[in-house]
Amino acid sequence: MDSSRRQSGIQQLLAAEQEAQRIVNEARNAKMARLKQAKEEADKEIAAYRAQMEAEFQRKVAQASAGHPLSSGDSGANVKRLELETEEKIQHLKSQAANISQDVVQMLLKHVTTVKN
Repeated sequence: MDSSRRQSGIQQLLAAEQEAQRIVNEARNAKMARLKQAKEEADKEIAAYRAQMEAEFQRKVAQASAGHPLSSGDSGANVKRLELETEEKIQHLKSQAANISQDVVQMLLKHVTTVKN
């Protein structure tokens, strides 16, 4: 009888271990999916912002060539300023995406390490 109890206990432990591994794998897969989604969202925001800035730049170039007197030095300075602003905003969006991914990781860790009966 003692042997059958041990055998039953071992089987329960093995089953619990398999269940824990399944939960960890699901959490890992969910984390990877969310990180991929966050990256895709950030890439879309960057592309939209870049398109917006490009349209604004083209509008300003068109205004300059349509009779608004700008010297070539001023135009070059504006281009440089727009490039710097765009790069700063892209970096800001990337940092926001990085912050979101940390929150996702923390949420997943919380759920994976919480024991439910």
